[in-house]
This record gives sequence, C-alpha cells and structure tokens, in this order.
Amino acid sequence: MFSIYENRPDPLPHYQEMLDANGVVRPHWKRLLQVVNGSHLQMQQRERLIQRQIRENGVTYNVYADPQGADRLWQLDTLPNIIPAAEWQTLAAGVAQRAHLLNKVLADLYGEQQLLRNGLLPPELIYGHNHFLWPCKGVKPPGDVFLHTYAVDLARAPDGMWWVMNDRTQSPSGAGYTLENRQILARAFPDLFRDLRVQHLSRYVDTLRDTLMQLAPCDAGETPLAVLLTPGRFNETYFEHLYLAQHLGFPLVEGHDLTVRNGTVFLKTLGGLQRVHAILRRLDADFCDPLELRADSALGVPGLLDAARNGRVMVANALGSGVLESPGLLGFLPRISEQLLGETLLLPSVATWWCGEKPVLQQALAQLKKLVIKPAFPSQHFSETSGATLDETALAALARRLQERPYAYVAQEQVQLSQAPVWRDDASGKKSVVSQAISMRVYAVATSTGQYHVMPGGLTRLATDEHGTISMQRGGGSKDTWVLADGLPQGAPPRARLLGAKELVRGAAFLPSSLAENLFWFGRYSERCDNSARLLRAAIARYVNDEGNETIDTELTENLMENLQRMHNAGSQVRGRLSHENWRALVEIQRKARVMEEQAADANADHLGDSLEQLDRLILSLAALSGFAHDDMTRDDGWRFLMIGRRIERLQCLTSVFAQCLRERIVHRTATLQRSALDWLLEIGNSTITYRLRYLSAAQLIPVLDLLLLDTSNPHALLFQINTLDYSLAQFVRESGASPETQLQTLTAQLAALDLGRLENSLFGEKNTVDFLNGLADLLDNISLTCGQLSDRLHLRHFAHVDDISQQMVSS
Repeated sequence: MFSIYENRPDPLPHYQEMLDANGVVRPHWKRLLQVVNGSHLQMQQRERLIQRQIRENGVTYNVYADPQGADRLWQLDTLPNIIPAAEWQTLAAGVAQRAHLLNKVLADLYGEQQLLRNGLLPPELIYGHNHFLWPCKGVKPPGDVFLHTYAVDLARAPDGMWWVMNDRTQSPSGAGYTLENRQILARAFPDLFRDLRVQHLSRYVDTLRDTLMQLAPCDAGETPLAVLLTPGRFNETYFEHLYLAQHLGFPLVEGHDLTVRNGTVFLKTLGGLQRVHAILRRLDADFCDPLELRADSALGVPGLLDAARNGRVMVANALGSGVLESPGLLGFLPRISEQLLGETLLLPSVATWWCGEKPVLQQALAQLKKLVIKPAFPSQHFSETSGATLDETALAALARRLQERPYAYVAQEQVQLSQAPVWRDDASGKKSVVSQAISMRVYAVATSTGQYHVMPGGLTRLATDEHGTISMQRGGGSKDTWVLADGLPQGAPPRARLLGAKELVRGAAFLPSSLAENLFWFGRYSERCDNSARLLRAAIARYVNDEGNETIDTELTENLMENLQRMHNAGSQVRGRLSHENWRALVEIQRKARVMEEQAADANADHLGDSLEQLDRLILSLAALSGFAHDDMTRDDGWRFLMIGRRIERLQCLTSVFAQCLRERIVHRTATLQRSALDWLLEIGNSTITYRLRYLSAAQLIPVLDLLLLDTSNPHALLFQINTLDYSLAQFVRESGASPETQLQTLTAQLAALDLGRLENSLFGEKNTVDFLNGLADLLDNISLTCGQLSDRLHLRHFAHVDDISQQMVSS
C-alpha cells in the first residue's frame, strides 16, 4: 500500500513530511502509519465517518459559480499533518513575533508614519493600496491593539525550512474550519489522538473572547456586548462565521442589524436598542461604513468609523489593517523588524521583490521564467502567474505588463512545496496513501496584555494542481494539523469561573430582531413546505389512481423545491438556536429535496411511485422539525416567533385551500365527486385517521367541516390553530408590553359560532346549502387575508422597528 514511501529517497525537489532524505519514516509519523497499515477496512470506515460528519454538520465552503451550488461541502483529508513539539516551538515563536511586529507597523502607518519618512517603506506601496484607508488615520484602538487576529501562510522549502508566503491581517479566515477539522479528526482517530498527546486548540477561542471583552470600551456599570459582523450567507466562509459566533457566544449580525445613534453602535433587538461595545468583523474594512469608506456598500453600518474614532466601539481587526496583506511588503520587513523590535525575524519570508524599484524590475525581467508574479494591490485584475508555466509569447506579454506598470507587481521566488501523505485514489483507483503538495496557515490572537497566543495547530491546505497552487476557491482540500506535546497536551482550557445562585439566567438577555425574524420565517417556510408536500402528494395520488382525470401541475413541484430552499436558508441563519439533531434533520431534508428535484426533471411517469415514496419521507422529516421545535427549544421569544410563524402559515394555507375547495369541488358536485373532494380535504388537513376512528363511515360534509374547522381537540383544525395563535400573541404582549392584536378576534367569533345544522333539513333546499358554503368560503378568505396583514404588522413592529403610528401611515 505504501510502495511510494518505502526505502527510497524522493527524487523530486520536494521536502517529504513523512520521510527523511533516506526514505525512512520520521519518528513522529510512525504511530499514524501503524494505524493506517493496520486495517484497510477501518480506514474506509473512518473516511465515511468524516464525510458523514461534514455532511451532517453542514460544513460548507461556498465556491462561486461551482456546479455543486452555493453550499459546497468542505474537503477534509482523512490523514492529519503532524508537527513535532520542538519544531512547533520555533514556529510559534516566529508567528508571535511577526504578529507583534505587524501590529506596530499598523500603529505607525495610521499614526506618525515614521517608516515612510525614514524610507523603510515606499509610499507608493502604501498609499497605492486600496486597503490603506485615509479616514482611519489617527484612530487609536483600545489598548493600541490593531491586529486582534492574525494568520500567516507558511510553506516548507526542500531543505525543510519554513518560509512565510503571505500575511493575513484583514479578517483572517480559516480558524473556524481548523477547529471543526479537529473535532472531526479526533472522533475518527480517538485512540491515536490520545496516544500522540496532540495539543488542544480551545485556548484560541477563549483568548479571543477574553481579549474582545476586556478591551471593549464600556461606560461605568455596563456589561460589554460583542458581536460578529458577517457579509451574509452568500459569503464563501459563512459556515465559519456561524461556527465562531456560536463558540464565542456572540450574536451573528449583518450590517442592517446595527445602527449608530449619537456616535454609539447599537444592536436592534426585540426589546429595543442594545449598545454594542466590540465588533469582530468578517467584512472587508472598506465595506464597513458607507458614509466614510465605500459609498456603494450595502453591507456596512453608516457611522461605524466615527464611533470607532471616538472610542465608543472596538473593531477587530482595526479598520485599515488589510494594507499589510500586500506581498510587496515582505521584502521590507527584515529591516523594519530591526528598527521597531531590535530583533531579527525568526520566520523569514520567501524571497520577494517589489518591482516598483528599477533595479528590482530589471532583475525580475531577467529571471522571469523562475519567478512567480503577483499583484501588489488587490485592486489589480491579475491572477498570480508562475513564469515556469508560460511559453515564450506569454512571457513576453507578461514582461510588457511589468514594464508598463512596475509598481503594481511583485516578483517572488518559486517555492517547491513540501509533500504530505493523503488518503486518495491511487493510479489503480484503490484507496491508498499518495503524496500531495501542502502549505499551512497558522493563527495567532492578541491577548489583553498585548502579547500573542499562537494556536497550536493550523489549517493545512492541499494544492489544487501540479504547480502547487493553493486555493480553496479553486476546490482545494484541507488537513487537520496535529502539534505534538513533549509531555501532557498543552492548551487545555482553564477552569471556568464558578457561578453562584445570584448569577443564574433563565432566559436570553435580548433577542436580535433579525434572529427573531429568521425564526419567524423558518417556522413559516417549514409549514409551507409541509403544506406544499401534502398538496403535491395528493395530486400525484389522484393522478396515479386516475381520479378526476386531472394532470399534475408542475408549479406544485417548483413551489415545493423553492420553499425547501428558502426553509434551508432561513434555518442556516438560525443554526445557533437549533439542536444538533434538529440541524441534522434539516440537512437530511435538503438531501431529499435534491433527490426529488432529480426525479422531477425526468418526465417518465414510471417514477411517480418513487416520487410518492420520497414525498412520504419528506413529510415525515418535516414532521420531525415540528417535533424538534416543541421539544428541543427553550420557550423564549425566539421560539414563540417560530411558532407564531408556523400558525400563521398553516392558517393561511388551510383557509385558502378549504375556501377554494368549498367553491370549486363541493358545491354543485355529484355525491361521488363531493365525497372525493372531502377525502382530499381530510388528507390535506392531516385528519383522515381521526375521522375514520370517530365516524367509521365514508367522508360526509357536516362531520368533515366540524373536524377540520371547529374541533378544538384536533390540533389541525382551524379554530385550534387560531386559539393557539391568539394565546401566543397574548403571552408575548404580556411579557414585552407590545400592542395587542385584536383583528382576528371578530373573525374567530364568527367561525366559532358557525351552525353546521343549517346544512341539514334545509327549508330552502340546495340553494341554502350553496349560499351557506359560499359564505363560509368568504369567511375563510377573510381569515387568510387577516393572517397576512398580521404577518406584515409583526414585521414592521418587531423586525423593522416601525411604530404603530408609522404603520398606519404606511397602510394609508
């Protein structure tokens, strides 16, 4: 199985992570190799476990224009990358030193700018960078910490030495994926993880939380509130934003969830505005404030920079920190380190030259075939290009571009990335260990004392092609990074502070309005999907049984697919409020939806039986979501809005369907067709079994209407739904002080007073029956309309924070 690693040196100019120069397995890899060689079947089982956890946990990395869609599953290799303790100590010291240096560079660039005055940095490289934000000059963050989180991309040269490829200072991504990788791999190799004494990662999250809370500017008596600012669910790393927010205990917010009033940032909540003291941003700085930075941004918070300037909020990382991500800076850092720290850099950068200096440009042109050319600024529409991959014509064109705008380009030495073992299909198609190029991203977080804690691990990334290109957007994979300890594993979380009886909490301090809104719509879409699935199942069943000679409306299928996607989107926004089992059920529903979509694309009628089976399973899974909502969630305002959403949606759907059926299928129909319509109503109302147990007869008009409309012991009856909705609204009014909702009460009284006795022994015969049923249909339509108006009022009052007077003006 391991013939590529046995008893021979690597003939290629790559460092082998697992083998030494003589082809012998390095000591820290031997234990893993024993496990892998032990049982091929167990390795396959571990691989399936990893893939199942990724799928069930919803670990995604959204690749734009990817055929797999917006939610591309995260790629994690079965084998970890292993770093011995002694080697890691050197790496960690170098990463911490580099983070400390870059923090000082940011303080100088947005402060006195001595580095520019003394010629240690070229002004063109700083002022020409679109992430150098002039409005941020003079802004001093709390504790003089500009760089709260930092990441560095490392690559190992053929001689085994680590080199810095890139600095990540804007809002470094990948730490959340690193933590998730660790959870998954530790489950796949529990004994091996313990035997190797792998260092823990949890201190990274604890340190980040403590730093933000301790540095947050607070007025006397205030408890700091920190939030995580995300661009939204369409960002490629949105899973990570959810993951970090959940583990940090911070609300996940978008720009429209925040507002600036009198120079202070507030979070919109159901209970009003709550002051925000710290913002961990995952949004590029220039998008953060449309007033002072990028005017076309719809993602930011107007006035945020002014609040930071006045010391009313801490933004991490500091706005403008992205300027340090230019690869052109790498060549200048050694001298800067000696100037600012009086130290030599422990981690050298790969040889890098900014082409804005004429001698450098000439050298780069002379060696273009051996170099990698990168854009110096992110505004450049130019991808990283390796000269080794270009023919003479392309090389000449590249040379012309460099000569026309030399300041816009950086030349970097071509690094032959190290090779690590991965569990992949070999040349024969069998799973085995093969070799693949890697790089490693390592993370550091500032402490409240100005030091830096380096996560003992990192995100090992797999190359996407034979040239060693590392890009997650191009489909690259990842590995967990295991840093070994000399003794007991380091980095375990400190013992938590003991909480007393006076500190008990039995409810969330506040509920962000956007979270309440997403819970409301998650409830509505869940119910809408259930209703759509039942309607489609009934339609297919009637078509298969040739009842009524009706065709299947393709719009039913399209609506179901669209609503399932909307439900999944809303569920993704509230994932932190869902139990693990609840989320797994939602992921399984998404899988079923894809199967149904594939079947719907096939017009072959032979698949209708399979479609009915898939719909049965889908309805069962949707029923499970309803059960999770009742049994897994705390009865707070978030749960209440979810249930209000479900009730409103069920009322709107059932009243509309019942009204249409009364008019079109029951009135003026023969007894046979009327009975068929009544059976259909019972199926849609999920009350067929109840009816049969009670009446032991075929469906008849009066008992069907009573069971579906008036029976308050039937949880699917309209009157039961209305009463439950009224109770939920009244409870929320009592606890929140909101204005009462009275619009449904009149219609509820009319429905409760319905006399079904008028349908029997009528003095006026069929005309009276028709009039009664048409009048009932009108009442049901009014209830549906009123529910829609209620939904609009809830949105304006509690989600958009429009007061009652303004609502009346909007209605007018």
